[in-house]
Amino acid sequence: MRVASASSVAARKSCSIQYGALPYRLSGSTVEILLITTRNSRRWIVPKGWPMAGVAPHVSAEREALEEAGVSGEIGREAIGSFRYFKQLKGGHVVVPCRVDIYPLKVTQERKRWPEKDSREMRWCTIDQALAQIAEPSLRKLVEKFAASLVASA
Repeated sequence: MRVASASSVAARKSCSIQYGALPYRLSGSTVEILLITTRNSRRWIVPKGWPMAGVAPHVSAEREALEEAGVSGEIGREAIGSFRYFKQLKGGHVVVPCRVDIYPLKVTQERKRWPEKDSREMRWCTIDQALAQIAEPSLRKLVEKFAASLVASA
């Protein structure tokens, strides 16, 4: 668990950028996407979080995947796209519009234990299953486009 300093909490309230990972694996010719639930609303999403001082965006995304979903692997250095959503901050009184830059994460390791294991569900999904579970339209489009690019390059 990360403990935020007073200055990072203030930065979060004014910040509208987050970094996320799109964990995936190839099972034969099938692309699978790892989805997790949010802690409060239980919506299906991908691991994401606030920027970390002095840490490259793709590394921040990789750390979020490990903390939130217990997975690691080969993280892409370039974002494959972004999606937007409204982040409800602690207490629920402040809502911040956020853009999440997404980095592909080819999963090579899954841990049995990780920091947020007990506060989230996780599920490997086919592309069709993932698209049916994700509520944010721009995240659905990003997943669909990424999966199509993987299939085309295979």
